[in-house]
Amino acid sequence: MEASAGLVAGSHNRNELVVIHGHEEPKPLKNLDGQVCEICGDDIGLTVDGDLFVACNECGFPVCRPCYEYERREGTQHCPQCRTRYKRLKGSPRVAGDEDEEDVDDIEHEFNIEDEQNKHKHLAEAMLHGKMSYGRGPEDDENAQYPPVITGGRSRPVSGEFPIGAAHAYGEQISSSSLHKRVHPYPMEEPGSARGDDKKEGGWKERMDDWKLQQGNLGPEPEDANDPDMALIDEARQPLSRKVPIASSKINPYRMLIVARLVILAFFLRYRILNPVHDAIGLWLTSIVCEIWFAFSWILDQFPKWFPIDRETYLDRLSLRYETEGEPNMLAPVDIFVSTVDPTKEPPLVTANTVLSILAMDYPVDKVSCYVSDDGAAMLTFEALSETAEFARKWVPFCKKFSIEPRAPEWYFTLKIDYLKDKVQPTFVKERRAMKREYEEFKIRINALVAKSQKVPAGGWIMQDGTPWPGNNTKDHPGMIQVFLGHSGGVDAEGNELPRLVYVSREKRPGFQHHKKAGAENALIRVSAVLTNAPFMLNLDCDHYVNNSKAVREAMCFLMDPQIGKKVCYVQFPQRFDGIDRHDRYANRNTVFFDINMKGLDGIQGPVYVGTGCVFRRQALYGYEPPKGPKRPKMVSCDCCPCFGRRKKDRKHSKHGGDGATNGVDDDKELLMSQMNFEKKFGQSAIFVTSTLMEEGGVPPSSSPAALLKEAIHVISCGYEDKTEWGTEFGWIYGSITEDILTGFKMHCRGWRSIYCMPKRAAFKGSAPINLSDRLNQVLRWALGSVEIFFSRHCPAWYGFKGGQLRWLERFAYVNTTIYPFTSLPLLAYCTLPAICLLTDKFIMPPISTFASLLFIALFLSIFATGILELRWSGVSIEEWWRNEQFWVIGGISAHLFAVVQGLLKILAGIDTNFTVTSKATDDEEFGELYTFKWTTLLIPPTTVLVINLVGVVAGVSDAINNGYQSWGPLFGKLFFSFWVILHLYPFLKGLMGRQNRTPTIVVIWSILLASIFSLLWVRIDPFVLKTKGPDTKQCGINC
Repeated sequence: MEASAGLVAGSHNRNELVVIHGHEEPKPLKNLDGQVCEICGDDIGLTVDGDLFVACNECGFPVCRPCYEYERREGTQHCPQCRTRYKRLKGSPRVAGDEDEEDVDDIEHEFNIEDEQNKHKHLAEAMLHGKMSYGRGPEDDENAQYPPVITGGRSRPVSGEFPIGAAHAYGEQISSSSLHKRVHPYPMEEPGSARGDDKKEGGWKERMDDWKLQQGNLGPEPEDANDPDMALIDEARQPLSRKVPIASSKINPYRMLIVARLVILAFFLRYRILNPVHDAIGLWLTSIVCEIWFAFSWILDQFPKWFPIDRETYLDRLSLRYETEGEPNMLAPVDIFVSTVDPTKEPPLVTANTVLSILAMDYPVDKVSCYVSDDGAAMLTFEALSETAEFARKWVPFCKKFSIEPRAPEWYFTLKIDYLKDKVQPTFVKERRAMKREYEEFKIRINALVAKSQKVPAGGWIMQDGTPWPGNNTKDHPGMIQVFLGHSGGVDAEGNELPRLVYVSREKRPGFQHHKKAGAENALIRVSAVLTNAPFMLNLDCDHYVNNSKAVREAMCFLMDPQIGKKVCYVQFPQRFDGIDRHDRYANRNTVFFDINMKGLDGIQGPVYVGTGCVFRRQALYGYEPPKGPKRPKMVSCDCCPCFGRRKKDRKHSKHGGDGATNGVDDDKELLMSQMNFEKKFGQSAIFVTSTLMEEGGVPPSSSPAALLKEAIHVISCGYEDKTEWGTEFGWIYGSITEDILTGFKMHCRGWRSIYCMPKRAAFKGSAPINLSDRLNQVLRWALGSVEIFFSRHCPAWYGFKGGQLRWLERFAYVNTTIYPFTSLPLLAYCTLPAICLLTDKFIMPPISTFASLLFIALFLSIFATGILELRWSGVSIEEWWRNEQFWVIGGISAHLFAVVQGLLKILAGIDTNFTVTSKATDDEEFGELYTFKWTTLLIPPTTVLVINLVGVVAGVSDAINNGYQSWGPLFGKLFFSFWVILHLYPFLKGLMGRQNRTPTIVVIWSILLASIFSLLWVRIDPFVLKTKGPDTKQCGINC
């Protein structure tokens, strides 16, 4: 693929396609004069009267007669451009809806019996095999019957490369008649023919030989066993990965304690329900409801951790099996997606480091393609990516020559480690200094672009050749594709080939639903399928760089494993972060989830998809089901009595042997019809539909680069997904801003399993918002997405039962991911109860007996013991566990609460919320962002709860001092619960205070306001004044 051809921009719906060169005027890529069908690419042709065929009289959208007939018979019967219903033209058969038209019937063409019989004859032959053919033009007519794209074998070496044709260039006219045909059936040999039987016999013999070879019965002679290479061959045959169960000495006590805790919890709830507090029935009832919900939520969270496992990979075996010296590299190609939206919140330098780490990773360069999705159509991102491509020519060979880690230059040059460790090359220090200087100059160029972008010109941005930037209007612009590094021109400073780097910005028009990040990811799926079509895809956020250059190889140990690989839909890596303070005040690392919950799910059906750092199988994202395992052979019937019924059924089957053949034909018909509906499922692109059937990847042969780019513009058009199943049944699923949960859930419901890979060196690292306000906004977005899923048709509580492919414990985990925001309601009430008890001198529990005391002690001990045993088998530190518990309360009474309210407003009132991209910009001072105070309404509920409990503690202690010694006993229980709330909110209090001796004014105002309110309330209660009691009227008889 030519890397210097320029930016390809266009709109399929508007018949626009141009190439913008760096220093030239824009040149049309193709003269779209209406003579070529815009659906299949064939000539439109003439009518029986010799006139140009016009399908739509309203807008004249160029469509040939076969596509017109297909749209009327199988499609929506509407023009793709103006949506006007097609009228019946002369020579066209009638379809439903033509009865009301007054056109003259063409009897001569409508009842052509001979043509119909020939048509059905060929169709029946094709149905016997249910194959699909990629349509070809006149130049390939001699081989049209047996196209090489989908014939059961590989059409070409699968390397993920762009096809190169010496005679093709971007400025040429594209003869697309061989590239845009629809998918049609083609005939094959008769099942009973001699040729078919020979093939069948040969295939059977080959399969038997392969089986014997695997069993060791057919192979080298015994005397070859002493060959020194046999040890390597045996090693290559070993599994590429291994499941490592947790030691029984760690996991068995953990499981026993979970069961014991469940029993204790049941007794505790029984005691609480049967012992009400009559003088505080409202407080008691509220606490009971909260505790029952907490118990239900704990069960959903705890039991998916019943089967935690670890995994090991063997990269040496992967190399021995697929990278044999002297033979072509057989590792599978990988398409890597990087998504970005706003360069002001996602700095171009951060995105550039991610791209550089991808281009330099340890994987065959001809099998790596990096696609950068710019959903904001920003010229700043485009120019920064151009600079990144130039710097990559120097950075990539330096990384591979000296095997440095990590391969993101920003983080490599700022590491505070001994960079000379294990380095033996004498030139390393000199070249490292030179490379650091080159990177600093690169940063200056990027900074200059950022500074230039701060002031937008009145007429919009202008490119170097004077052409206006196509994305000046971010909400109304054509699709854009630029190949920065490709086969031609994509070499480094030493002349070695570089991986492909492609810039993509999908088309956006007013009135279309673009589905935010999920829509951008689906556009990348289609673009990559047309250009490279690798069987596996890795998606990364723009701030998640490759920290382990062998990360993709780690994933291939699972996806390419002959034993388990075919049923694995994706390999998820844990998220790790840089730039977090040492104490991780707001639990940004989230290690409890990634090191405990995800390990537990890996032992069931696999971890959930978390949005980044995940290697997908392309076929799984297309909605295909995993391959079925071999069925057990049926028992042969005998003449004994128990088998009589079965034998009778077999006799009936043998008597009507023809029925079996008929059923087989019916199945083939159903298969063929489903294949003919592929365009309704995947969209109107024959090239893309063909690519979905190529399980091992690769692009269609004889495809010119220019034609592929034109088709790539087509598949990212804003109306391509209309009336298809994109985003509803396959791809990234729409309907929630947390599209990652839905996407993984749909694949698990089809029966796929996922893998959790935790290499010793973290595979990817990203940035996390360490500021309190940004962190709460991030959690709000996640929680709101879960609420949206809960109220959608994909709710795990009731979706996916029909197939029965989702395991119960896996369903528990998915249900927990959708209902956890609702825990904010009982949590907020429970955090307020201690203060209310202290202020009203009431309590949620009656005076407890000795048995009840033991029950309470056992419950608290079981809670702490469960946490300790979890830390023991997972390796999580107790500080990380405690930070997670603290932020569970902070986020629960703030972000989760607002998510529930916003979700209910969206469902009930239709009030939608805007998606806010988390800022990836970093502060110049280390951890300077940690102390920055940003006011947001999310801070109001935790602040109120904190102040109420502080006032309650002061009021309770003061009341106990005033009433004497006997008041201290009941006070301790109330103070215990109140201090429990204050301790959990302590990081929030530190975040409010900012730096030491710097209290924000807003906090002072809030504190004074809330203190005044509660002071007035306290004066109204007046606890320090002794309430004098009057005489008893029954005793004194005085009528007061």
